[in-house]
Amino acid sequence: MASNFTGAAADDPRAIIARSPMRARQLLAIAVCVALNALDGFDVLSISFASPGIAAEWGIDRGALGIVLSMELVGMAAGSVLLGPLADRIGRRPTALLCLVLMALGMAATAHVASISQLAAFRFLTGIGIGGMLACTNAMVAEYASDRWRGAAVAVMAAGYPMGAIGGGAFATSLLTDGTWRDVFTFGAVASAALIPFLLLLTPESVGFLLQRDRRGDSLTKVNRALRGLGHGPVDRLPEPVLEARGKTSLHRLFASDLRRTTLLLAAAYFCHVMTFYFILKWVPKIVVDMGYDASAAGGVLVYANVGGLAGALLLSVLTLRLPLRWIMVGTMAMSTLMVIWFGQGQTDLTGLAFAAAAAGFFTNAGMVGFYALIAASFPTEARGGGTGFVIGVGRGGAALGPVVAGFLFQSGMGLGGVAVAMGLGSLIAAAAILGVPRPQP
Repeated sequence: MASNFTGAAADDPRAIIARSPMRARQLLAIAVCVALNALDGFDVLSISFASPGIAAEWGIDRGALGIVLSMELVGMAAGSVLLGPLADRIGRRPTALLCLVLMALGMAATAHVASISQLAAFRFLTGIGIGGMLACTNAMVAEYASDRWRGAAVAVMAAGYPMGAIGGGAFATSLLTDGTWRDVFTFGAVASAALIPFLLLLTPESVGFLLQRDRRGDSLTKVNRALRGLGHGPVDRLPEPVLEARGKTSLHRLFASDLRRTTLLLAAAYFCHVMTFYFILKWVPKIVVDMGYDASAAGGVLVYANVGGLAGALLLSVLTLRLPLRWIMVGTMAMSTLMVIWFGQGQTDLTGLAFAAAAAGFFTNAGMVGFYALIAASFPTEARGGGTGFVIGVGRGGAALGPVVAGFLFQSGMGLGGVAVAMGLGSLIAAAAILGVPRPQP
């Protein structure tokens, strides 16, 4: 064993981060992760803002449109499962950089597609980057924050998703007024590329990751560089390596006896809830247009849904400091079901639609935020990237399935009210699964 390793708890950098007050550099690194998640929010919803224009340009029906709306969600599932474990092997920061490059390239290519098949392919590519990014940022924020602020920090990070949808959505609405649906994706590509230097300059590698990997002669230097990047002083020596996870793949670790139940129940709960969540986010613009309103007005209703989502995310982040997350989540899931059903009962004017969408967005997105916090708290450091990636990846199957199922329910002749009831039940099933998840590990 190299001489710079020791078992002294006082030299454990994880304990320094966990127990010390939050530093400005920690907040700055978390802010970058919030911005990356905001970019995810805009990138995912860009196809929703653009969907009325796409349907009009190529004359596709609701069933086919539902498949197109889901392609980046399929990519997100693949990206989460494939790139989440990569973050546990090569590091959070390089994996996040790879994901950001994929997002920029995918959005740029989408702006120049000439067919539905090309559109689907490049939305899939973009989704791979988004899915991997979600796994990375969730792990990064959990490992940048102190114990006291971890739940709230992850919740605020997740709130970046509706922030991106609101800010980007407002800009997309103006683009749709003065330009075409392709301009939405050009804007997304530019925004993705612009975040690359911020990721490189302001986010250090996770200290927890550096201490889990095989130790090399420069391990102490790398850990101290990461500590300085978070505003903390250096340590003289490192603690003994954690050996129990060494030599196991992330997937093997997730299905070990102590994590199997957590992995399966969280994946099932997330799968069911995101079916409900993406029914609202993916179909609102088309529903509003089919009621006789123009595409820019439909984009405005989706922005209101995300304003509600942002309010729900911020409220949940505050509540996590005072109340047990499990019971917050169960109540949020129940209200999510009720509000989605209410949205589907039909509204008499655009104001009513916007208010109902905002109410549904409030609870569905609060639920998403709660999942990120629960996932981050439920997996240990050596499995956090892989655990987040697996749960989100499997759960994104529900995200991909939700718009498709809704599309074919509409295609079969079912009205909005019936479709909303069917899709809203996903959140209620998720609540039951959450009750069975073991208590998060300390």
